[in-house]
Amino acid sequence: MKYTILLIDDEKNIREGLKAVFEMDGYKVALAADGKEGLTRLAKGDIDLVITDLRMAEVSGEEVLQRCITDFPGLPVLILTGHGSIDNAVSAMQMGAYDFLTKPVNVDKLLLVVKRALQARKLQIEHLHLKEQLNRNAVFESIIGKTPAMEKLFQTLSKVSDSKASVLITGESGVGKELVAKAIHSLSPRKEKPLVIVNCAALSPTLLESELFGHEKGAFTGAVARKRGRFELANEGTIFLDEIGEIDPNVQVKILRVLQEKKFERVGGEDTLDVDVRIISATNRDLEKAVAEGKFREDLFYRLNVVNLYVPPLRERQDDIPILAAAFLEEFAKENNKTISSFDGEARRCLYSYDWPGNIRQLRNCIESAVVMCSGKVITADDLPPNVRMRKKDLDGIVIPYGISLENAEKIIIEKNLMAQKGNKSKTADILQIGRKTLHRKLAELKIEDE
Repeated sequence: MKYTILLIDDEKNIREGLKAVFEMDGYKVALAADGKEGLTRLAKGDIDLVITDLRMAEVSGEEVLQRCITDFPGLPVLILTGHGSIDNAVSAMQMGAYDFLTKPVNVDKLLLVVKRALQARKLQIEHLHLKEQLNRNAVFESIIGKTPAMEKLFQTLSKVSDSKASVLITGESGVGKELVAKAIHSLSPRKEKPLVIVNCAALSPTLLESELFGHEKGAFTGAVARKRGRFELANEGTIFLDEIGEIDPNVQVKILRVLQEKKFERVGGEDTLDVDVRIISATNRDLEKAVAEGKFREDLFYRLNVVNLYVPPLRERQDDIPILAAAFLEEFAKENNKTISSFDGEARRCLYSYDWPGNIRQLRNCIESAVVMCSGKVITADDLPPNVRMRKKDLDGIVIPYGISLENAEKIIIEKNLMAQKGNKSKTADILQIGRKTLHRKLAELKIEDE
């Protein structure tokens, strides 16, 4: 990597001489004859280190340093100073300068200091990138999934998080839309600011308007004091409007104004408040159909739906069921102080075969119930809720659900036959028309338990 050094000094001989020295050492050099010109060059970017004279007309070295600290945090700044202003140089060090050197400059020492400063900067950047990547990984781990549909969701989520665009998250009830909203906020530049969550379907139109925009004292019966609304509380952060399709047309108008003008008034108030907030919304309704039926404002729909994120239902991502079930099992076993390690083959087949109309929320509740009901170390089909549990007559055949991977289909076939032969591997291998060694290898590869 070829680093670029910005050299700011009002003495031409020093600028040109140091430029030649740095270029001979493999650096790129940008020159500025005073602090004002230096700040203009800084604003263009691509500067890795600044070397500035201290005493300059118009804009001093201290001012350059202060702007670097404010606008380019972490950018190393070296101070060049005459012997008469060493106190000022020490003061600059206390402000945040990397180091200072006195004129006339010892070139060897300057090159050494520059090398150290750039190495420290490189390590700092690598640390920040690693920290950011770990943060992204932690966020994605909260949304469990490895199927192509989920990979596509993760890719879109990464792209949209850094933007200011409004996001509409669509999908059936229980698929995890709130988790996606939290992930977008956690990966965005607003992550240090509030994330305010509002369930629009849980409140009447009057209460929702007050909840979103606040109210003044006496605005309605029971308004005994001024109340700040959720938009006000979310200022500079993110607001998540869950079930946006349920809101009243009058409230829709006020939300549209926030999106267009970033302004609103409290209920019963006359003062116009400015707000800077990113809106993420979610719905399980077909909003385009609601627009066509006149139940949802078309202009608001397009403002909310700048980026659409579709979260697939569980029946469209059945390969995620094992990792979701395992995660929930670990969570609830720990919560209930139980040492439950896994699911038996029949229980796994029940989980695969069920349609999960309630999606991840229903699966989570199912596993919690199974953990409570389980008296052993392995969850069986009898521990599952009745609506999920397979009936005994269903065991006479093998159910291969639609959309399942070839690997998991093979796993179900082997488990079912092994169960039917009561664990006899020789008979199972004969029925499947494969050798015993092949069966043992597949049992290990597919992590099929011997029970």
